[in-house]
Amino acid sequence: MRLIGIPLFGMVIPNLTGLFGNLRFTDGLYWGGYLYFIALATLIWQGNRYLLFRTRRRFTWFDKPIEKLILLCLNNVFYTSPLTVAWLCVWYQWANFDSIKWDTILIVTLVNVICVLFVTHVYETVFMMKEQQSEQLKNAQLLRAKAEAELSALKNQIDPHFMFNSLNTLTYLITNDSSKASSFTENLAEVYRYILAQKEQSLVLLEDELSFTHKYTDLLHLRFGEALHIRKHFNGSIEKEYLIPPTSVFVAFENAVKHNELSEQSPLEIDMDVRDGNLFIANTIQQRRTLQRSSKIGLKNLEERFKILTGKCISAGVQENKFIISIPLIPIHS
Repeated sequence: MRLIGIPLFGMVIPNLTGLFGNLRFTDGLYWGGYLYFIALATLIWQGNRYLLFRTRRRFTWFDKPIEKLILLCLNNVFYTSPLTVAWLCVWYQWANFDSIKWDTILIVTLVNVICVLFVTHVYETVFMMKEQQSEQLKNAQLLRAKAEAELSALKNQIDPHFMFNSLNTLTYLITNDSSKASSFTENLAEVYRYILAQKEQSLVLLEDELSFTHKYTDLLHLRFGEALHIRKHFNGSIEKEYLIPPTSVFVAFENAVKHNELSEQSPLEIDMDVRDGNLFIANTIQQRRTLQRSSKIGLKNLEERFKILTGKCISAGVQENKFIISIPLIPIHS
């Protein structure tokens, strides 16, 4: 703005207001006058710019808008006007004009003040736009940091919850079947390794999540044997097309096992299907006679993670004697 504005004002205003008088293009003073008025434009621009920056450090439009507006106008008027009048009086003396034309000086001073007010307005507009963008970026960064902190807290809830249930199972197997307890411990280490590995990941391939879930169901089969039947109603290619928050499927499975009776005489059936961009996990309802106390972490935790990561919600409810959880998937190629 300065590289263009200063020479422009220094050349245009003198011609429009008649400051050159009878000087012609052939006169050396004519061209010297351009340098003289460009120097005036430089002093006016740079001086008002300095005053503007000082005012910005003292006041903002949000805390003291009236005081800032008054100070800006006073700075512009009481710096630009005396400087312009003094500079033009020297010009009339230097150019050896017959007399000082005060009406011309008044017009030039008025034009300069108006131009300064206009340029100051442009400066302030640019600054406010930058501040607004900076504020929006700052707010976005704060929201992201808040979301990441909430997500991290939610992920950390999975560990003690999962370990509590797993240790209960291990205690049961140690008491009833020591050989299965050894296999359970090895599989538990594999499952927990996945949880730790994915802790920094927001999304994983559905294929990887189902592979992990398969290891988790191996743990369940070690305890319940044939009391648990799991059926998958989609082919392996679909698994490579979607992303999902890690440990989502296993939370749904854990919820089903926690709230239902399992026995080889009446096995719990879990069906998985992918339709319309959603993963459906349905289990038969075989409610436990004595429900264990629920920490309410499972599905609530999953719901909150989906809101933070995708802005979408899971749905869960009973249909035709089945408890169905619908988990929205994220396509890799949208």
